[in-house]
Amino acid sequence: MEGYTPGEQPVAGDRIVKLNTNENPFPPSPKVLEAIRGISADALRRYPNPTADQFRLAASKVLGITTDMILAGNGSDDILTIATRTFVPPGGSIAFPEPTYSLYPVLSQLEEARSISVEWGKDFSLPIETLLATKANAIYLANPNAPTGTFVPPAKVAELAKAFTSVILVDEAYADFAEDNCLALVNDHPNVVISRTLSKAYSLAGLRFGYAVAQPQVISEMMKVKDSYNTDAVSIIAATAAIEDQQYATGIWERIRTERKRLTSELTRLGWSVLPSRANFVLATVPGGQGRQAYLGLKQHGILVRYFDKPGLTDKVRITVGTADENDALLNAIKSLFRSEKVA
Repeated sequence: MEGYTPGEQPVAGDRIVKLNTNENPFPPSPKVLEAIRGISADALRRYPNPTADQFRLAASKVLGITTDMILAGNGSDDILTIATRTFVPPGGSIAFPEPTYSLYPVLSQLEEARSISVEWGKDFSLPIETLLATKANAIYLANPNAPTGTFVPPAKVAELAKAFTSVILVDEAYADFAEDNCLALVNDHPNVVISRTLSKAYSLAGLRFGYAVAQPQVISEMMKVKDSYNTDAVSIIAATAAIEDQQYATGIWERIRTERKRLTSELTRLGWSVLPSRANFVLATVPGGQGRQAYLGLKQHGILVRYFDKPGLTDKVRITVGTADENDALLNAIKSLFRSEKVA
């Protein structure tokens, strides 16, 4: 098998504008750092609460749900692993629209299951009939999708959930940068599981903390297969402080949406084609189909973007929305790079 390939990480000390792994360009809430500094020696000496109840209580208040509808994990990748263990038997299958998060087929292989990829509908609409025809044990739907940033309206996901007899996992790693989400579907659809992470929206990619939301009887089944202590004392305390500080978080999300709009406009003005994004990144088609050349050229300018050497993506690069200064550096590098090519 081939494992998941993470985005490139620069060497410590390198002066790099890092726009390749969709990290939040702004720091976490000051309350997070304050909470980490206040951790006691006993909290580190002892095992953590096995179900991260401190976080579950805080999240339940923010989300307006009960604590027994929440499962905490070591990042949303852990949540996806737990879901696959719970819902997909050996010899079973996971279906998903392609392109999407490339971890999904890896998870199916680890579970000795099949992955069934189907094409997105027109303009990246949800291919409901095609997904239903797979008769899979689970459907995984990244929404907003990676690497496209496109968004499926909750009403369409509800339509799929109503017709599908097995589990639909809605991977909402980027949902906080969109104007809507599928959280409310959990109340009416016992086969819907929401997966979220604090890596993107809460600037905690280095901490590793995520969570699932589903009806209590579903969470109870997922609890059976998680690792004994899958979240640690530091991450529980920090994640709790982060999700409690909604005023700080929502302010950051709005700044990223504003920069996303500006970045899309500027790239379009330069002749790039940009898909409408509801995430903290954009997928842009490079003029002349020079996706790899743009990736390598920007890297020489000290700017990392993500290039996928896969069918349908070779003429594109995925660009994380950075700060205004980072985005300006990117745009200036693009102008310099393509001006040099025209002269050559």
